[in-house]
Amino acid sequence: MSDPLVLFMPSGKRGRFPVGTPVLDAARSLGVYVESVCGGRATCGRCQVEVQEGSFAKHKIVSSNDHISARGPKEERYDRVRGLPENRRLSCSATIQGDLVIDVPQDTVVNAQVVRKSAIDRIIERNPAVQLCYVEVEEPDMHKPLGDLDRLKAMLDRDWGFDNLLVSQYLIPQVQGILRKGNWGVTAAIHRDLEASRPNIIALWPGLHNEAYGIACDIGSTTIAMHLVSLLSGRIVASSGMQNPQIRFGEDLMSRVSYVMMNPDGRDQMTKAVRDAVTELTRKVCAEGGVDPNNVLDAVIVGNPIMHHLFLGIDPTELGQAPFALAVSGAVHTWASDLGLGINTGARIYMLPCIAGHVGADAAGATLSEGPHRQDRMMLLVDVGTNAEIVLGNRDRLVAASSPTGPAFEGAEISAGQRAAPGAIERVRIDPATLEPRFKIIGSDLWSDEPGFDADAERLGITGICGSAIIEVVAEMYLAGIISEDGVIDGGLAARSPRIRQTGRTHSYLLHQGKQEISVTQNDVRAIQLAKSALYAGVKLLMEKLGIDHVDTIALAGAFGSFIDPKYAMVLGLIPDCDLAEVKAVGNAAGTGALMALLSRDHRREIERTVQRIEKIETALEPRFQQHFVNAMALPNKVDAFPHLAEAVTLPPRATTVDGATGDSTPRRRSREERDARRNRS
Repeated sequence: MSDPLVLFMPSGKRGRFPVGTPVLDAARSLGVYVESVCGGRATCGRCQVEVQEGSFAKHKIVSSNDHISARGPKEERYDRVRGLPENRRLSCSATIQGDLVIDVPQDTVVNAQVVRKSAIDRIIERNPAVQLCYVEVEEPDMHKPLGDLDRLKAMLDRDWGFDNLLVSQYLIPQVQGILRKGNWGVTAAIHRDLEASRPNIIALWPGLHNEAYGIACDIGSTTIAMHLVSLLSGRIVASSGMQNPQIRFGEDLMSRVSYVMMNPDGRDQMTKAVRDAVTELTRKVCAEGGVDPNNVLDAVIVGNPIMHHLFLGIDPTELGQAPFALAVSGAVHTWASDLGLGINTGARIYMLPCIAGHVGADAAGATLSEGPHRQDRMMLLVDVGTNAEIVLGNRDRLVAASSPTGPAFEGAEISAGQRAAPGAIERVRIDPATLEPRFKIIGSDLWSDEPGFDADAERLGITGICGSAIIEVVAEMYLAGIISEDGVIDGGLAARSPRIRQTGRTHSYLLHQGKQEISVTQNDVRAIQLAKSALYAGVKLLMEKLGIDHVDTIALAGAFGSFIDPKYAMVLGLIPDCDLAEVKAVGNAAGTGALMALLSRDHRREIERTVQRIEKIETALEPRFQQHFVNAMALPNKVDAFPHLAEAVTLPPRATTVDGATGDSTPRRRSREERDARRNRS
């Protein structure tokens, strides 16, 4: 008779095990992550599971509570002291007696096994680099001269299988005091990332310690975002963000490199600024989550190459000039204490690998999150920011590049632009007949033509235009005929609407008149054209490298990308034509990738392998970039068709030249656009 079949949900992993096998041992042998800190003593309660009863025809298994051992003394004691929910069992004590379907509960803090990324309903199975291990160490004996630390290591080997342990230096003087304070029972935090590496004791507490946390941090050039996560449950305890203080040294990346080049202490200043910001943000999320920073034991950091280098204290000068050499491209393993982050002295830092000189660990994180390398369809992944990072491909081949979009999408270089904050205009619609606008502001759910909006506007103010609205207002102006496909505001419409105003030699569109007048100027439109053209030209280069004329799906990542309406992004020509149903905003995908790497060593290895096979394209060295840039200056594009978009939106007719071709070949305009293209490439 064959051994009982055990199926673990939601992972679906299964295997046959002899009668009497502890459920926890079965789970571990299959790679199902069930937390256990106490080493099977039934004191921590983290290994709770639930038996599913019934006939599961799909799996050809009948599961019953009769197929698991009855509650023993250890479980009864735990239930009396701490309480065990109905139908829950401690997998370290319960043993297999017959076929079972075991559910690893997802609805409790204690033993939630996964973190769900709601945008794609993904399950992240945990296999963190840090594990808590409780052991009871033999007391000293004059007849056994083995040292306290050596006896601790021996017990960790016997109970948990960790041999040849390293010990963080700061702990060595503390071991004897901790052992005695815990009456010879202690909890050790063991760090092991690479299977081939020696495990390391990075923290030690007297008695049973049930708290271990990590941080997943995305250092963007504009914003730093962070998650505080329980390594024992996978629960996101707190999330927060703040402006990157390096902005005071320069809005975009190249201006920060220039600052380093021109100021002898520039690198030290920016390194200190970003580390202080990460430390402050860590304190903030710990305070919000009620977590002692000393319980933060692991951290995963992503960022673009310049943010990556500055955080590590590396001079980024080489990234400001060809051949854009990275000081380090592979994954980085280091100590939090060396970076002064204010968490546990033994905490470790892992930084994802960089893809290329201008395509960093943040793009690697976004790739890990969205997984173009896991699918057959052709996916375009775009992280829109001051420097847009682009990954294109599928499981067969991946290419990547960056495009210098500049800070226009963040509100900089726009006359009424601002960062997203209460009172900023975030959505815009323009009536093509009357040219009258209506809009929404951050902090209010009402449109400007709805009852009650004026009260919200009085409370919040109407302060400017944030990035998502900049995209929409320019696209809406084009759809309403206010600007031509070449981006020129039609001054002749002033006779139809007072909102069209002459501003010097050009015209502007009045979006709002109140305490603060908000207009869209010709220079604003131009800045958006330059930014979107740089991005689109980069995408076109990657499509040419793969020999494709369309993409199957588009993922818009980043804090800004999360709020872009895909339709308007396509009207503007920011992204290529695609079925709009296949264009998704995926949020801070770089941060999600960092979270995945924090919770699973398997994901760290996955992205390290994937980055090795991504082909890197340097747009600044590609002769076709200039022509793609010139074509992309038109709305949505001078030469590329947008059939999917045309099905969803009535696009204005395209201009034609005397020979019947679409587009505009005015020599003066083309010369100016070519100068812009050369400037963006450099």
